[in-house]
Amino acid sequence: MSVAAAPPLPSPTPLLSIAGFRRITPQQYHNLHHSGVIQEGEPVELLEGYMVEKKMRNPPHDNGVRCLTRLLYRHTPPNWEPQVQCAVSLGASEPEPDGAILRGLRQDYQAKLPAAADLGLVIEVSDSTLAFDRRDKGRIYARAGIPVYWIVNVVDRRIEVYTNPDPAANPPEYTASAVYLPGQAVPLVLNGVAVSAIPVGEFLG
Repeated sequence: MSVAAAPPLPSPTPLLSIAGFRRITPQQYHNLHHSGVIQEGEPVELLEGYMVEKKMRNPPHDNGVRCLTRLLYRHTPPNWEPQVQCAVSLGASEPEPDGAILRGLRQDYQAKLPAAADLGLVIEVSDSTLAFDRRDKGRIYARAGIPVYWIVNVVDRRIEVYTNPDPAANPPEYTASAVYLPGQAVPLVLNGVAVSAIPVGEFLG
């Protein structure tokens, strides 16, 4: 069964292009958390130096995250660690991908956020944020050199897989992509090796 290429990404634009917005560093962002200005669990993440409010969650997204959580814990091999909706440290960005697979063991991350070199795969579950996840999150993850980025596209009921990041491109981008449809299985590739294959239908509930 053939695998289609993912759709071309929209022309990139800055997250915030309005004059007067101030960028902050990760340390300043952490200070806002520690001081209580940003409360634990508040729906914001640091993206390219800006605090960006997350979209309100809805049942299709939450169902996708539940499916993803079950699958990550079932298919992640030894010496890798699944992570769901937790922050990662990517320079000026600290996104909170819906899913990720980290190198090593859970104990390795008790006192630090996973960094780009720790990430074998990042995943976003997308419905109302589909364009944002393709363009902005894709740019951020490609800039960090994360080797594989999946979008669980609950709108079109498919999995989009982006690989071969080019951090030096302007803007950074993934140079290869594929789409997997119901009836197909998505290869779970870590360190360049396919360790499992997951039926698309299991992501979509």
